[in-house]
Amino acid sequence: MFLYINYPSWIHPQIFPGVKFLELLRWYGLMYAVAFATAYFLLKKVWKEGALDTPKFKTTEDDLFSFIFTGIIFLLIGARIFSTLIYDTSGLYRHKPWLIFWPFDSNGSFTGLQGMSYHGGFVGGFLGMVVWCKFKKRSLLKYCDAMVCAIPLGYTFGRLGNFLNGELYGRITTMPWGIVFPDAERFSSNLSWVQNFAAKIGMNITASGLVNLPRHPSQLYEAFFEGIVLWIIIWFVRKHKKFDGMLAAIYSGGYGIFRFFIEYFREPDADLGYRIAKDANAPIYTTTSLLNISTGQILCILMMVFAVTYAIISWRISKKQETK
Repeated sequence: MFLYINYPSWIHPQIFPGVKFLELLRWYGLMYAVAFATAYFLLKKVWKEGALDTPKFKTTEDDLFSFIFTGIIFLLIGARIFSTLIYDTSGLYRHKPWLIFWPFDSNGSFTGLQGMSYHGGFVGGFLGMVVWCKFKKRSLLKYCDAMVCAIPLGYTFGRLGNFLNGELYGRITTMPWGIVFPDAERFSSNLSWVQNFAAKIGMNITASGLVNLPRHPSQLYEAFFEGIVLWIIIWFVRKHKKFDGMLAAIYSGGYGIFRFFIEYFREPDADLGYRIAKDANAPIYTTTSLLNISTGQILCILMMVFAVTYAIISWRISKKQETK
């Protein structure tokens, strides 16, 4: 009995593999488009509930579109900058920053903007909302609360795109839902721990060669907890919030907590490894200690700190407005 799942051979990054003039159409890009459309649909529903209106301003659909459009542009900029400057260790983008938004490789082939950072998108998107609200003289706290009612469910599709790309997979596992991702690191079958691992899951391996072991589908963990579960929590709390800013604080803290723990199942980037490690030689393909902390976990801790700070400031602002 096999206690693992082979990654479906019919899934390809391209939507129409083998069709030359449609090679640029990829699942990941489509999932991004679906994510933004979902977010806009939910934001529009919150707007119709009157969550964005004040005695001084009535939000129009044009306001809504320009708000989310500004947020998306800043989100993409932030996500790309973080990805190239924080997660890239080659130094290429530091020496040639104009390549950050250059969608072609050295051969002139179109590659798109490969590599996006969620945390960079979070910072960029938040700054975009700050800029829009400042320019339009609207309540940042109200608009951020409305936006986080829409973000998590849209985010779910982004992680599904990662799964369809066969990327950002997790660490090796003996769980029966572990998936053998085709591009994951392979291990020598001559290693005793590899042989023992394969025996546990019923995997037949040759006497010599490289073995691709099953991994946690961490993209799906993230899609479920950071996407669906977090969205359900915020969606049901939205009509019962105690002060403006509360929902954005819940989102920031909730995402930080979920992602922090899921990082123990997700494999860190090989060139980055652990930022903080109990054992400097600890392998990244398995969890050997909860004290081995990745880059993503450090950024999640900062998100949690931001959530608490944002909640305190928002609560104080709301109290001051009540006394006026």
